[in-house]
Amino acid sequence: MITNLSLQNSLLSQWLHEIRSVSKQVDRMRFRRNTERIGEIIAYEISKVLDYNHTDTTTPLGNKPVQTISEQPVLATILRAGVPLHQGLLNYFDHADSAFIAAYRKHNKIDGTFEIEQHYVTCPDLDGKTLIIADPMLATGASLILAIEGLLEFGQPKSIHIANVISCTEGIENVLRKFPEAHIWTGDIDDELTAKGYIVPGLGDAGDLCFGSKLQF
Repeated sequence: MITNLSLQNSLLSQWLHEIRSVSKQVDRMRFRRNTERIGEIIAYEISKVLDYNHTDTTTPLGNKPVQTISEQPVLATILRAGVPLHQGLLNYFDHADSAFIAAYRKHNKIDGTFEIEQHYVTCPDLDGKTLIIADPMLATGASLILAIEGLLEFGQPKSIHIANVISCTEGIENVLRKFPEAHIWTGDIDDELTAKGYIVPGLGDAGDLCFGSKLQF
């Protein structure tokens, strides 16, 4: 239930190089756009495993049998870092409904530990739907697990797909231990976490790189 898109050479590797590179991260617009592009690639890959219906298309010169998606998914994201990745998914699933979760790491300034604060979830009915959750960095998995738990209060989806730019082995294991039915689609997988829960080599703080640094309270 894990698809690592870096195992096959593609343009995605170039975009990952650029968003990881300290010399190129300073260009926020490029960082956001590359994150969005990765979302588009993941959307295309997920589309291959969705349900389809047979239909006929009438052209000016005749009819052509085609396959169309039977139902658009629900696209969820964790604010704020997930917005560009969510937009990439939305560019391809352009008739999809969306869900949003406001969550963040609340750090202890003394010992560097953190807990996840989640204040807001807005979501359509999920019963029987395909749920795709965009979270650029899957580190410990704590925020993603909390987000999924909050979303499941809005219904039971028929399938759960998780879209990440970079994932950590530990976070993948934690998420799949809690939600073994989920399918994780990721741009790449790193194996190490810092004591503060950041992925190594990773890329840094995706939210700050997209939108600027924030004050910590």
